[in-house]
Amino acid sequence: MSKIKPSKGAPFARIMGVGGYRPTRVVPNEVILETIDSSDEWIRSRSGIATRHWASDEETVAAMSVEASGKAIADAGITPEQIGAVVVSTVSHFKQTPAIATEIADKIGAGKPAAFDISAGCAGFGYGLTLAKGMIVEGSAEYVLVIGVERLSDLTDLEDRATAFLFGDGAGAVIVGPSKEPQIGPTVWGSEGDKSETIKQTESWEAYRKGSPAKFPAITQEGQAVFRWAVFEMAKVAQQALDAAGITADDLDVFIPHQANERIIDSMVKTLKLPEHVTVARDVRTTGNTSAASIPLAMERLLATGEAKSGDTALVIGFGAGLVYAATVVTLP
Repeated sequence: MSKIKPSKGAPFARIMGVGGYRPTRVVPNEVILETIDSSDEWIRSRSGIATRHWASDEETVAAMSVEASGKAIADAGITPEQIGAVVVSTVSHFKQTPAIATEIADKIGAGKPAAFDISAGCAGFGYGLTLAKGMIVEGSAEYVLVIGVERLSDLTDLEDRATAFLFGDGAGAVIVGPSKEPQIGPTVWGSEGDKSETIKQTESWEAYRKGSPAKFPAITQEGQAVFRWAVFEMAKVAQQALDAAGITADDLDVFIPHQANERIIDSMVKTLKLPEHVTVARDVRTTGNTSAASIPLAMERLLATGEAKSGDTALVIGFGAGLVYAATVVTLP
């Protein structure tokens, strides 16, 4: 018989607070058109994007994360010292080590929490949320700070007509804490590594270090392949998340998909047969694709504008490079 005592975690977990940070510089499509042969109408019709935010030198991954985290902490009504773990999802922190999470934890005054980074692309927020839920229920942390943050402008090839207009910068954060009732449903997540070439970094850092190519690596993708996968496969995953939570589309108040492309969002809404009353996040129009930051940023905006309210039931799903995905149903803070 095992001598290990059972953990004393909370029965369930919930999102307690949310915060976001968008860089001050707003970049309209006209700026993108300076380096690619396209048009504002073409960009809007293919993606829904009109503007995006690009970070200044001072708006680093850490700086944006600290701003978003401060808002989430205040929204949750806790102190930084109560945070037991910091989980950061990003692909645009350019130091292999140490994890940017440790720097963020120190800058927000969190004391000595567990702190680590994860790399799960546009599904990163869902991955982080799932890890946080596990920590709360297992009892290794009472409150967990989950951050999705990107400076994708650093990884954008402004001469690539297929991707130059897509990406933006920003940070979104949530505090996950204990709950007496289930407010974060089971996660449906996974990967399809056989499709890893459809979204990737153009060259490895090792190749760049050796001087071939001389051009700084960027993110590239096979647009049509990604679109088909997202539209047809991710709607199935979203439905599985609804089933796992024991609800139907009629029970939803809000749908917050990864803000990759408005055409993908529209197709998912149609396939899932979401009722008219469901509020759909369309933050992509003014924020662009911010990868791991897109879901918490969209969540924060919906709550701030009153389009969604505390206690609403929301379906969230992220999907992207890997290819990886994660979907779950949550109660909004």
